[in-house]
Parts: sequence; C-alpha cells; structure tokens
Amino acid sequence: MKGTANMTLKFTKSKGDSQEFDLEKVHKVLEWATDGISGVSMSEIELKSNIQLYDKIPAYDIHELLIKSASELISEHTPNYQFVAARLISYKLRKEVYGEYTPWSLNKLIAYNVSSGVYDAGILEKYTEEELNELGSYIKHERDDTFTYAGMEQFRGKYLVQDRKTKEHYETPQMLYMMVSATLFSNYPTEERMKYVKDYYDAISQFYISLPTPIMAGVRTPTRQFSSCVLIESDDSLDSINSTASSIVRYISKKAGIGINAGQIRAEGARVGDGSVVHTGLIPFLKYFQSAVKSCSQGGVRGGAATVYLPIWHYEFEDLVVLKNNKGTEENRVRHMDYAFQLNKLMYERLLSGGNITLFDPNDVPGLYDAFFDDQDKFKELYEKYERAYSIRKKTIPALEVFQKLLTERKDTGRIYVMNVDHANDHGSFIAEEAPIKQSNLCCEINLPTKALNDINDEEGEISLCTLSAINWGLINDPKEFEKWCDLSVRALDELLDYQDYPIPAAKISTMNRRPLGIGIINLAYFLAKRGLKYDEGAFETVDEYAEAWSYYLIKASANLAKEKSKIPLNNQTKYAFGDTPNYTYKSAVDNLIEHKERLPWDELRTQLKTTGIRNSTLMALMPAETSAQISNSTNGIEPPRALVSYKQSKDGVLAQVVPGYHYLRNKYDLLWDQKSPDGYLKICAILQKYVDQGISVNTSYNPEHYEDNKIPMSVMLQDLVTSYKYGLKQLYYFNTYDGAGEMKEDLPELEQSVIDEEDCDSCKI
Repeated sequence: MKGTANMTLKFTKSKGDSQEFDLEKVHKVLEWATDGISGVSMSEIELKSNIQLYDKIPAYDIHELLIKSASELISEHTPNYQFVAARLISYKLRKEVYGEYTPWSLNKLIAYNVSSGVYDAGILEKYTEEELNELGSYIKHERDDTFTYAGMEQFRGKYLVQDRKTKEHYETPQMLYMMVSATLFSNYPTEERMKYVKDYYDAISQFYISLPTPIMAGVRTPTRQFSSCVLIESDDSLDSINSTASSIVRYISKKAGIGINAGQIRAEGARVGDGSVVHTGLIPFLKYFQSAVKSCSQGGVRGGAATVYLPIWHYEFEDLVVLKNNKGTEENRVRHMDYAFQLNKLMYERLLSGGNITLFDPNDVPGLYDAFFDDQDKFKELYEKYERAYSIRKKTIPALEVFQKLLTERKDTGRIYVMNVDHANDHGSFIAEEAPIKQSNLCCEINLPTKALNDINDEEGEISLCTLSAINWGLINDPKEFEKWCDLSVRALDELLDYQDYPIPAAKISTMNRRPLGIGIINLAYFLAKRGLKYDEGAFETVDEYAEAWSYYLIKASANLAKEKSKIPLNNQTKYAFGDTPNYTYKSAVDNLIEHKERLPWDELRTQLKTTGIRNSTLMALMPAETSAQISNSTNGIEPPRALVSYKQSKDGVLAQVVPGYHYLRNKYDLLWDQKSPDGYLKICAILQKYVDQGISVNTSYNPEHYEDNKIPMSVMLQDLVTSYKYGLKQLYYFNTYDGAGEMKEDLPELEQSVIDEEDCDSCKI
C-alpha cells in the first residue's frame, strides 16, 4: 500500500492486543477475493484504502476499509467489483463467526447457537445427530460467491442472526438457508422430509424462491411470527379503536407491516350518544394509530409502517386526502402513515359522466358501508337514496374535483394509494356475501377478509395475516419449470402457518380457517430483457403464457395439499370451492389486450377443486421486492429498473447494484425513466392480474421530461387511473416522479444512475 512501505504499523485484534501489521496478509485476502473475476485489480483496491490506515487500527476496520474500497469501484465500466466486495464481506463473516475461514459443522453451529439463546432449541428435538450431519454435508458454502455486494451487505445487515448492539454475527448465509429449510419442514414425515429440506435449501440458496425479511431473519430463532402483512379493521366504537391500536403494537413489534381499515369511524361533528357532545372525527384517532405504528422499531430490522384505508365518499375526504402533505400544521396532518382511498364503479361513472360525488358520514347512512364491498347494486341504490334524503348531513362535490384532489396529493406525496373495492371482491378468492374484502395491506397487494374486534381477545373478530414469498421468473426458461418451485413454495409457507405463534386469538383463528398465502414474482424486467422484450404489447403473449403456468401450478399445489392433508375449514367461502379460478372471474376487458386461451388442463383442476377443495384460500400476491431482489441479484418485483446501476441509501450506507446480465443485456433493458408513459406497464400488470387471486403492488411512474413544460398533465393521470380500473387492477401503490435528483453524473459521466432512498419499512417488500 502506498505510504506504508517504510512504516511499522500495528493493528488491534478483537481481544484488545496489538500485532504488527502484515501487508502480505492483506495481499493474500485480496488475491483470493479477486481470483477468477475479470475486470478488477487488487492494486486499485489497495490504493483506494491506503490513505485511511492508521497505527493500531482495529482488525475490524481493516476489513471494512477493504470492503468499502472495493464497493466504491463499482461502475458501468467495472461492474465486477460488486463480486469482489461481496467476497470480502463473506471472508470477514466467516472469520467472525467461526474464528477461521473454514465453516463449522452444522451440528456444532446449532449446539453453540442454541446454548447462546439465538437458535430455537426445538430443532435439536426434531432431528437426529445423523440427520443434521447429513444436512450439514449437503450445504454448498461456495454459493456465497454468487452474491453481489448489495446482496451480501443486506444479508449481513438484515437477515443473519446477530447481536444488534455489538454487531456480532452467529451464522453465515448458507447456514441460514439450511436452517430455514430444516425448520420449515421439521414436521414432515421422517421418510420424506430430508428430500424436501434439501430441495428447498437448493431453491432458496440458488434464488429460485425468494423469502421476506420476517422469515429470513426469524425462522430458526425463538421468534415465532413470520407473516409480513397484517390487516386490521376498526369499527366506530372506542372499544374497537383501542383494540385496533393494541393489535398494531403487538404486530409492529414482530416486524409486520400493517393495513388499517378506519373507514367506519364517524366524521367530525357527528352526534355521540344523546347528542350532548359531538364527535372529534377521524384525525385524532389516526394520530392514535400513528403513535401505535411508530412505537416499536421492529427488532432493529426496520421501522414500523402502515397504510390506512378509507372510502373516497367519507364526509371528511377533503381533510383526509391532505393528511400526508407538507402543508398545514401538525394539528391537521398525520404524515407518518400512508393512505389509500377506496373507489368503485359508481365513482368512476360519476367522473366520466361529469356528475357529482356525495360525501357522507358512514354513521348516518345505514347499510351503505357494507354494501360498498359486498353488493355493488345495493350500494348504488342506497347511495342514490341517501343523496335524495334532505335530512342526512352530506357534501356534494363535482366528481372531477374529487379525483383531481386525489391525484394531486398522490403526485405530490407519492404515498396516496387507490383501491378498487369492486374488483377486489368480484375478482378475488372469496365470496363477497360471505367474506367481503374491505381493505388491503401496507403495500397494496393483499386482499383478505377482516372483521373489527371489540377487545383484544375477541374471538369473533378477524385479523388477517398473509405470509409471503416469490418465484424468480428470471431463472425460468420454460413454463413447465414452475411446477417444482410452486409446489415447494406452497408446502413451505403452509408449514410456516402451523409453526409460528399468534399473539392475538382473532389472527390465529382467521389464519387456521383460511390459511392464506401470497406468492409473487421477482426479476420480471430481467425475464423480459433476456427475451428482447419491453413493457409493451410485444411482451403480452409471453407474459400471459408464463403467468398462466405460474398461477396454475400454485393452485394445483394447494389442491394437491388439500387432498394430502385437508382442505381449509372455510373452504366454502372461497370461489375455489366451486371451481372458479382467477382466470375465470377476471375483468373481460383484458381480452382486448390478449386473446383468452387455456394452454393447461384447467378443467381438470377445476373438477379437482370441487372435489378436494383447497388448502390455502389465497395463493398469489405481487408484492414489491426490495431487499430480496438485491440478495438474489434480481430486478425489483415486476418493476422496470430505474437505471443500469442503481444506488440505494440504506442504514449501512449507499449500496450499488448492477442489473443482472449487465454485460450482455445492457441495451435490452426497458428502463423506467425512458418509458414515455406507464400505459404498457399497466397493461402487463392487468394481464398478470388475470391470474392473481389477490392484488398487485402497481406503481405509476412519470418522467416530466416527456411532457410539455416538464409538467405531468392532470388529463394523463386521470386517463391512467381510468385505464387501470378498466382492465381490472385492484390497487395502485406508489406514484413515482423522476426529478433528476441524486444522479452522480459528475463522477461517472457515462453512467446512468439513480439513487433510491431506503423506505422506512420493508415489511412487504420481500
């Protein structure tokens, strides 16, 4: 290293004693880290790190300097430094966990971590020493070499079991993968479980299946709550509101993201009791929920977050729609939650006909709120009846003005969402009259029944949980390949439902009765780029073919599991019980995009469903994929990449990530900000939705440079909203606007880059 040749430096070991700095050891580590990787230089890493060396530098800091130096060399011209930096992290982790580079045996690691209290002791009761030896010998530690820098950094920061005060780690990635697999399949019959453990280990360690943070960070530990999404409904009573707040705290503390339905709470000025007092309205209670959401930091893994669901026709709409913006005062804003406004066909009809939308207090219009979800004809009848009733408190606003307010706040904050409740019920898993869908979750992809609690132990209420994973489309070369990964995904998550604990009775009862899963997609952009396809009509046929197979094999896996174990107790509240699969109840307008065809034996499957029922009331949900996409070197969920090299601001610093297949696909990617409009993306989402029983986290993204005066016209936003409804999309999630901020073109003039801030919660971003 420059400047060190004639100096005698010492470094400090972890136990506090000092040793003379041996430059040759650094050389050997860097030789190993760069071996076999093209386009990298160990001398460049040394040069970048040398100026930061100082006498008695801790050994820990030497490793971190080398990692930092390698990561800062990641660029368009030298993308492979991402693998060097990852190897350096891997080396450091092994030395930290095992005291040497060679890993311990699985048996030794389990024994040590159980005695340390960081592994669940139950694993030693489930498996014999011989079985654990067999699983240990099956582990492929060399798979750690497939990680990128961003993936490995996220892995050690969020997934590996560790002491978050001292930063001491207790395992390495491949040990984690095997422990997750062994834990999930621990209750399988002994004659077949070893096969499933090994197969699932291969699936997750080779990135065919991607898992969310609660599972990756928690399964194998004494923690026993792994559902990513929690849906909680509040009614208008104080008992229910207090139960909602208590439920939020219990699940926020266990790393879950929260969806809150507050649409039934009456409006400000409403009569209370005998009329001697008037109601304070929603905002004070939303502040109460916000405090509950922010009460826990989710075990140091991430901050709490929630989305509140409200009908667009609520009397306080004008005050509620602005709660997120930076105008106003703390008194009339509740900024640390997100908001989703619920629409249906009647609201869109009023917009398109130039009519009005009437705002009501749900407390003043009996039956209207329930009908909003489970009976659209009845809703229209009641809505028009109450509009004519002079005695009922109401506000009448031009529909165009309502939608403009909604879209203005959606654009300005990025965090005002949309839910089409009629689509969620018409094209969902559940029979609306029996189990209506009244809300979604934090990230707008889950559609499950809920029922308000009267107290925290109320067994008549219903809190819905959804357990997530995703299948990596980028690694699929033939639709038939989905069969194996779908079967493994369903089996593993179904086992998880019985393995985990439930802090609230209403959540356990609901989960056992419905056993909902949400299996999504990652790496769609890479999938398209490999085939020379963009987010436009040229991709419709291919997306339809693969989505059909993915959906078919998920349903088939659950139907087979129902035959093998049992169908769910509330099977008859699902459309599956009657043979109605998602590609039977979808919005027919999708046929204008792609001809309807069935390439697989759906009729046989529908007959099977009528006979055996289904094991899981829901199976698909297309969630965002932040951390897991980085872990598996994939593009985020179904999203187009913002740039060929992106930088994500995390708690551990800025993480550089290069799109997969960069060297040979760099000109094939359909980058987000190059797209003239979200139209093609929305239509691909509509084709995917045809095969999905829950929802999709659908974003709308705009580059103002594509519009006159660099302004996104309201007419364009309105048209995209109507288009999303026309083709059956159930939810709209983020509104993304390109503003050029965060680019670093001064440093790397030829590199298209984007800086993405880490969200305050990754709960549903698997």
